[in-house]
Amino acid sequence: MRFEHVKREEADTVLKLYRSLLGTPYCVWTTDYPSEKEVEFDLSRDALFCMRDDDGTIAGVISIDDDPNVECLTCWSETLVPSAEVSRVGVSGDYQNRGIARALLTGVMAELKCQGYKAVHLLVAKDNVKALRSYDKLHFNNVGECELWGHMYWCYEKALVKFSGSCPVQSDDAAQ
Repeated sequence: MRFEHVKREEADTVLKLYRSLLGTPYCVWTTDYPSEKEVEFDLSRDALFCMRDDDGTIAGVISIDDDPNVECLTCWSETLVPSAEVSRVGVSGDYQNRGIARALLTGVMAELKCQGYKAVHLLVAKDNVKALRSYDKLHFNNVGECELWGHMYWCYEKALVKFSGSCPVQSDDAAQ
């Protein structure tokens, strides 16, 4: 498996992956979210990443989000700035229970550290047992709770200061 940017021409593949997860245990997504709008927003900012298998198939995705509703929550550390939110973590049913979500999180944390961020934060539905296990294994801190979009979430944060890892992806400019 390898961690890399999602290509613009793979937008439909990402949307299909999101749709395939609707109605699965712990998923709070709806037919309206995430939508093509979120996929395009993420692609426009080079903020959509994936894990690919050896054949190039996308096994899972993760985005670096920019949501004012999340950013304005008062639970986030005031000393760990700048920070970034990760969101829309999804793993294809064919690849679940193989550590893909943790690999996505590890890859995006390394990428954020390389971009100069000091912390990462995310929201997780309070009953999403699988995600909670992944965040605990990666030593995220539960820093609060909130209600947004009709759901209750735990707010998780992790300092990247001591996070070790090389920069996982290169920009297209650097690769040339």
